[in-house]
Amino acid sequence: MRLPNYENLPTNADGVRTAWGVFGDAADSVGLFNQLTGDVVQSAASLVRKGTVFSLNAPLDFYTPALFGRPSLSREVQPVREWWGLNEVIDNFNPQSSTQWDGLSHVSYRPDHFYNDASLDDVLSGGRNTVAHWARRGIVGRGLLLDLARVADAAGRSYDPGSSHAFSVDDLEEARRAHGVTFRPGDVLLLRTGFTAWYADANAETRQRVASREELRACGIAHTEEMAAYLWDSHVSAVASDCPSLEVWPMDHSPEAFPFGCLHQILLGQFGMAIGELWWLDELADDCAADGVSEFLLTSAPMNYPSFGAPANALAIK
Repeated sequence: MRLPNYENLPTNADGVRTAWGVFGDAADSVGLFNQLTGDVVQSAASLVRKGTVFSLNAPLDFYTPALFGRPSLSREVQPVREWWGLNEVIDNFNPQSSTQWDGLSHVSYRPDHFYNDASLDDVLSGGRNTVAHWARRGIVGRGLLLDLARVADAAGRSYDPGSSHAFSVDDLEEARRAHGVTFRPGDVLLLRTGFTAWYADANAETRQRVASREELRACGIAHTEEMAAYLWDSHVSAVASDCPSLEVWPMDHSPEAFPFGCLHQILLGQFGMAIGELWWLDELADDCAADGVSEFLLTSAPMNYPSFGAPANALAIK
C-alpha cells in the first residue's frame, strides 16, 4: 500500500500527526514492518552480489556496566555428566542491554495510549504491540546505511560521540546524497554515529560514569518534528543506530517539548516505526566505504517472546 505523506496524516486530539489505523486493523501490532511484503523481500534478496555477511550485533556483555542502570549479565555454568557437556543459566538478562529493538510497547505516546491506542492492559494481558508479533513473521528487507560519522569527518566536522551532539535532517540528507542512495518503502535505515567505537576506546571510569542515565551523554538524531516528518516521509519501516537511544541523549521530557522532546513517543507510539539501538555497524560501514555500496539484504530474528524489546539478531548480506 502507498502510505500518506506526513502532512496528510490525520491529527489526534493534541493536534499531532498519527498513523493509528493506517494499516486497517485497529489491533495491528506490527506497524511499519507491514511494508515488508513478499515483493519487497524478493527485491531485497537481489542485493546479495558477493555473499559477504556482516553480523550487526555487539556481544551481549559489551556494554558493561550496562547503560541506563540496567542489570549486567551473570552466568552460572552447569556441568552435565561430570563435564561431558555444559549447560548454563544466564541471570539479569535485560533484552535491551546490547544490540536491540525497541518494541512498539516500549514507549507509549501518552500513559495508557500505546501504538494504535492499545492500553497498558492490552499490552500486559493481551500481548498487543510486543516483539513477538515481529518475531513470528521475521524481519527481512532492504537495509540502507547512512554513515553520518564518516561523512562528517570527510567534511572536517568532527564531533564527540560521547556528547549530546544532535544530527539534523540536513545531516541525514547530506549522508544520503554522499552515498548516492534513495529511500524505498519498507527500508530498514541504519545510522552510524561512531558511538560504538567511542565506547570501545573508553576507559573503565568513563564506562562506569555513562552507565548512569543521569550522567550519560550521547549523540543521536535531533528530537524535532522536522525529524519525525522526514523519517515518516522516507517510508522506512525502522530506523536503527549504533548509539544508546537513537535520538540525542538526554531527551527533553518538559511539557513545553511534548511530544517531540522524546521522539520515541512519536516513532513508536504514533507511527509504529521500530527503533534499533546499540547496533554493531563499523565493519559494515568500512565495507560500504570500500565498495561504494550502501544497500544490502538485512535480516533480523528477534526472540519469540512477548517482550517490550529484544536482541536484534541482525545480519547484513551484500
